[in-house]
Amino acid sequence: MYLVESKGGAIACMLVALLFLGTWPAILTLLERRGRLPQHTYLDYTITNLLAAVIIAFAFGEIGSGTIEKPNFINQLYQDNWPSVMFAMGGGIVLSLGNLATQYAWAFVGLSVTEVITSSITVVIGTTLNYFLDDKINKAEILFPGVGCFLIAVCLGSAVHSSNAADNKAKLSNFSNNDYKDGIMIQNASASKESHADKYLENGSATKEKEKFGTAGFLIELEKTRAIKVIGKGNFIGLVITFFAGICFSLFSPAFNLATNDQWDTLKDGVPHLSVYTAFFYFSISCFVIAIILNITFLYHPVLDLPKSSLKSYLCDWNGRGWALLAGLLCGFGNGLQFMGGQAAGYAAADAVQALPLVSTFWGIVLFGEYRRSSRRTYILLVGMLSMFIVAVGVLMASSGHRK
Repeated sequence: MYLVESKGGAIACMLVALLFLGTWPAILTLLERRGRLPQHTYLDYTITNLLAAVIIAFAFGEIGSGTIEKPNFINQLYQDNWPSVMFAMGGGIVLSLGNLATQYAWAFVGLSVTEVITSSITVVIGTTLNYFLDDKINKAEILFPGVGCFLIAVCLGSAVHSSNAADNKAKLSNFSNNDYKDGIMIQNASASKESHADKYLENGSATKEKEKFGTAGFLIELEKTRAIKVIGKGNFIGLVITFFAGICFSLFSPAFNLATNDQWDTLKDGVPHLSVYTAFFYFSISCFVIAIILNITFLYHPVLDLPKSSLKSYLCDWNGRGWALLAGLLCGFGNGLQFMGGQAAGYAAADAVQALPLVSTFWGIVLFGEYRRSSRRTYILLVGMLSMFIVAVGVLMASSGHRK
């Protein structure tokens, strides 16, 4: 069984996890903006998410010869370690609920702000719990100032959202009343404009006729193509979903910590702790099961005014399937690397990957044109938020200790 034993290796795992975990939300957001139903996307995503866990378990969990204290992956499947297995599966359930919730929150609140809020809740609650569960192996004098930096970045992120929302409102208020009024598209808008936007958003390529990023016309044409309609709806429902997701995210890492280290002494004497690979396997199984149950239910009983679908429609929907499968792999390997790094350096330090809004904001700007043609105030706040996130990542990683 391969174990990450050095601080440098743990930090490398966390950095790669940061890239992966910040990228897969952008892919799912892109598919929603192109009109693919989130139920279809998440079903594809969850298949490869489980596949990543299986690959990690057999690739790293079976390397070399196991010992009595550190058995290999397959040997642990037959041991009496069900208390730890239940902690791992509980972590998988809350992570699946959180990921599912954010898929809807991205449409209402936006990719960058959703990630900032959920990450802040994860750091404040989850990192604090992990610090005490890890018997304070992280340097508190460094760790908690890092948490403070994260909170400052969250405040700046909220200010970015408020400023950008005001910018968009001003853009729409200046839009021609012949095409847009009180947040509602007038039905007799030109057909040519619809075809231009549809072609642009589907192909992601520029044409002379496409609406430019950041304009009122772009915002309106985006509404026509996306799966979840948001214009005319309040942000309250999006914020509720976002805070629910953040609470779920804050609990999955401490649950995984308990599964692999048994701080509460739930295992019988002589039974070894779950390896990170075995725990991640059970974690992903429960994540998969809850996602399948909920999304099949949402096919026939959709939420947020989405159209009904069916298993047959899902199986026939190949538009964007490859991207959804890629997102599942990125998330699965990202979580696995986070846990591998956390086992070596402490899960509190591994929560530095919750600075993933750094990556998500980058993709939001590049892919979706977020903050294009915004005010100077928005740009200043955006730079401040990203700068503080960079500081937070560095401080949290510097707090990492080494598990004895």
